[in-house]
Amino acid sequence: MLVRFLVIAAAGLLTRFVPLGNIVWDKYLGDALYAAMVCTLVRPTWLAALVMVAIECFQLTDIPAGLLASDSPPLRLLARALGTHFSLLDLAAYAVGIAAYWATSKYLARRATAPPR
Repeated sequence: MLVRFLVIAAAGLLTRFVPLGNIVWDKYLGDALYAAMVCTLVRPTWLAALVMVAIECFQLTDIPAGLLASDSPPLRLLARALGTHFSLLDLAAYAVGIAAYWATSKYLARRATAPPR
């Protein structure tokens, strides 16, 4: 689980630190990977989906924007991690990331229990 978390987190950070000028890579792939990363921490998958919806809806409050404006670097980092602007497209990206995580997990589990050839 730790390796999966680290690989997903690294891929997500790569999309943020190596922009390609393509919104799918620069924005939504990172969002999908963020949701997949949360899936590694929160079980079952439906609960991870609820966590992602809660995080996105939390952005409708003024709290994340206030954290971003803080003088405290840890609070600004928290605001970056949670996001500060609500978007339905983010929710769609989260759904794609969660579905991909679920499908990949099922595939890997089947493969691990399959008899050797």
